[in-house]
Amino acid sequence: MTESIGERIVRLRKDRGITQKEIAALVGVTQPVISDYERGILRVHGALLIQFAQILKTSTDELLGLEKQPKKTGPIKNQRLLKKVREIERLPRRDQEALLRTIEAFLAKTG
Repeated sequence: MTESIGERIVRLRKDRGITQKEIAALVGVTQPVISDYERGILRVHGALLIQFAQILKTSTDELLGLEKQPKKTGPIKNQRLLKKVREIERLPRRDQEALLRTIEAFLAKTG
């Protein structure tokens, strides 16, 4: 089964570490509108497709599914670390934010 445009936007947005709220601010809409695009409730028009491609640092062809996605494991090479990041992504948003503050405080002390 092939991905929809919305599913590709979600995948690329998450790969880039961008939230719906952040992308909404960049394109000048609200977060619920981005959610509607990602779920296929709203259709992405041409000008917005170009903005999404620029923000997500990809091509419009990839967003449209015309260009094959290169196989990659992502920017994290350490598989143990990658597994932990995936576990963190499944945590509630509040817990993710608390953990990020802890990590940032730790890195500030070591850096």
